[in-house]
Amino acid sequence: MPLITDFPLPTSPKHLELPEGTDAKAFIVFVTSDDPVTGQSWCPDVRAAWPVLEATFSGPNTPALRVVEVGQKPEWKDLQNIYRTNWKIPCIPALVRYERVNGETVETGKLVEGEILDKEKLGNLIGATL
Repeated sequence: MPLITDFPLPTSPKHLELPEGTDAKAFIVFVTSDDPVTGQSWCPDVRAAWPVLEATFSGPNTPALRVVEVGQKPEWKDLQNIYRTNWKIPCIPALVRYERVNGETVETGKLVEGEILDKEKLGNLIGATL
């Protein structure tokens, strides 16, 4: 499945639209915006995780990955930004799985920073053997 980079993020997970079906899941990765000077992420953890994410979510039979940019360093460092407050993202990159539980969309798994590089943890999160 593709990486979806033009995903309109709702105000909170409870407003996140999931595909139909009892086992419907949505995966969102929260990453930095690229530095306008270098054209790369200003965060070394995002730079390390990005190739792994691209390879993992570009394979056959993999779920779609929605990509959300949290902004430049000053925006991310603001402890009141929407990603920290409404989405409970403590650090970046953060790969989060959302599912419908009792009719409500909730977070059911999360990997942050270097955890994304752990193939076993990543495979367990998305439900695939990597």
